[in-house]
Amino acid sequence: MRVVGLHEDVLVCTSAIWQTTCTVVRGGAEAGETFVVDSPVLPEELEALPGLLEHVGWTCSGLLATHADWDHLLGRLAFPGAALGVSETTAARLTGEMGDPVRRLRAFDDEHYVRRGSPLALGELQALPVPGRLEVGDGDHELELHPTDGHVADGMAIVVPWARVLICGDYLSPVEIPMLSPGGSKSAYVATLERLRALLGGVDHVVPGHGEVLDAARAAAILREDLHYLETGELPLARRSPEQLGIHAANAELLGA
Repeated sequence: MRVVGLHEDVLVCTSAIWQTTCTVVRGGAEAGETFVVDSPVLPEELEALPGLLEHVGWTCSGLLATHADWDHLLGRLAFPGAALGVSETTAARLTGEMGDPVRRLRAFDDEHYVRRGSPLALGELQALPVPGRLEVGDGDHELELHPTDGHVADGMAIVVPWARVLICGDYLSPVEIPMLSPGGSKSAYVATLERLRALLGGVDHVVPGHGEVLDAARAAAILREDLHYLETGELPLARRSPEQLGIHAANAELLGA
């Protein structure tokens, strides 16, 4: 797992699997309140998270997930006592299919011969109104929450205004083309990209759900490529691997919608 600091209050951890990102946000130096957004995937990476926070002197106050896909929900394996905050749409999706992330994690572990010390238990969810704001720490710091449907039917992007960071979930990835999963749609994905475009002018760093941290200019370029792909079906030059061709084939029906 690779860890980079974007600001004195923001760390980004990138998993060795799928370059899945996990962002740790502290609500100011005097606040002592810290949220862990999304999660790495491998057991040793999750086991390292509490030690990482202890090393920098931060304490996990709660977990946030950008959406309900299982690889973003593993924070409770690292912090089993922490509350999990999600958008209202994600809470509704998880309530309707609570066992799905557990089954998908088990299938991943079986395929890759991964052993974990305990099963995933999401516990009680805190449903957050989106669009909205979430106070962090001393009241002088708030996270901005913005809706992001299209990839799936649920989700939120998180802006950390004082650090000028956008955490956008499974959008604007430098390694993955737009993926239209069940519940998602081309029109909703395009609408989300337009909302994200409006946010890019206020940030310096963009954390995609998969891939390295981007500056705002590169994120804007990927956004334009993704809009072109959704309109024409033409894959970006840098994202034409066999895996991305497979995602494109799976997208075909929804791209025609």
